[in-house]
Amino acid sequence: MSTTSEMSLPPEWNDDERMNFMFSEFKENRDVNTTDWDSKMDFWTALIMRSCRRRGSVIVNLQDLNKTFQRKEKTPLGLSTVIQTMARCGKIQRESEFAASVDCGWVSWSVGMLLVKPLKWTFSTLLGSNRVPLEESFVVIELVKEKAAELLKVYRSSDFSSCSVVSFQELCTLSSNICADESTLCMALLQLQKDKQVIVSLHEGEKIVKFCQPGQDRVSPFGDIDIGIYQLQRSEKLLEERVQKLNLEADRCKEEARILLRDGKKTQALRCLRGRKRVEKRADSLFAKLETIRGILERIAQSQTDKMVMQAYQAGVSALRMSLKDVTVERAENLVDQIQELCDTQDEVNQTISSGVAAADEDMDELEKELKALLDESEPDVNTSGLPAVPTNRLGPTSEQTLSSLPDVPRGHLHVTTDALEEELNRLTLSEAGSPQRKATSPGRRAEAAQ
Repeated sequence: MSTTSEMSLPPEWNDDERMNFMFSEFKENRDVNTTDWDSKMDFWTALIMRSCRRRGSVIVNLQDLNKTFQRKEKTPLGLSTVIQTMARCGKIQRESEFAASVDCGWVSWSVGMLLVKPLKWTFSTLLGSNRVPLEESFVVIELVKEKAAELLKVYRSSDFSSCSVVSFQELCTLSSNICADESTLCMALLQLQKDKQVIVSLHEGEKIVKFCQPGQDRVSPFGDIDIGIYQLQRSEKLLEERVQKLNLEADRCKEEARILLRDGKKTQALRCLRGRKRVEKRADSLFAKLETIRGILERIAQSQTDKMVMQAYQAGVSALRMSLKDVTVERAENLVDQIQELCDTQDEVNQTISSGVAAADEDMDELEKELKALLDESEPDVNTSGLPAVPTNRLGPTSEQTLSSLPDVPRGHLHVTTDALEEELNRLTLSEAGSPQRKATSPGRRAEAAQ
């Protein structure tokens, strides 16, 4: 167990007055001074948790805690009370009780755990003693759950994730960065087994662990198939190691033959080459067996996949049967007929609406024509019988010359009397009688004569 110099300590650790209080014994009655009692309990509880996390362990005992928290050759006097209080609160549990709470036959495989007879704790409790046995080991529940989650995560992210069954030794190597010792690994496995995520068993004197596979809520019990797959995987690994060794030996024989031939020892070189051929032949034989085992494992994996597919098909058929329970061909035909009838009705409604809008448009066109006619009737008639109509076509050059030859329109006021008009009329009558081809005087000239 580490000393306090190897871990981060709280600031008050260097305060002698404060630490004298922390190292003192707890009052028998908490109600005497609740604040001081609780502050001391919180201090040691947090320090114990910090120490375990730093060590990567989930197990504590009073003997190691006394060594860890020694200060100026003094040992805390209240750690026994701290252990008891943490146990009553469910923060820690005796190692033996924690293992026994898992119905797994833990005694058969819990090698490495520090187990003490439960009678020691029982007798001390019955006799009213506040002392905790120094060797009694306790499991920190919060930490063991954290370790279990880390172990499961490491397994699922490793190359072993494709194997549901793993040997205990392989698991020790895999979890070396998580679990500080074998006892911590056992506690993490017990927690996982308690959570129905693993099963630990013995096979031919060897501890093996079966993990829950993705998509499963809980791990399934060990079966003959699991044991057979595990044996095949072990055989595969052993054959791979032997083939690799034989290949190395063949390479060594070849290199040795080359050296002997270079030294002129032809006979010995031939002997090395014959040995190389025998080694290669043995390696080829083992490699053929290795390929056979790999083929069997592939078929087993394929059969398990096919089994999953069949289960999925069965679940799909059951779900489809339930979903089509109240569906029949007659009901489907009736629904289709109703849908067709509603579609026809909707088409008729749409046609009626469209025709109504068209009639309204036609009425609007007739109203616009009528309005235009009324506007034409209200305009004054500028084409009187005495004046020619205004040409609508564009004036050409000749017409422009004709207009330019006409006299200017008089701008002054006309002062025409009746006598002047009669005189002008008589003069025009005589002029027309004398020269019938003479053109009629324009109104403009009559107006000038009147002036």
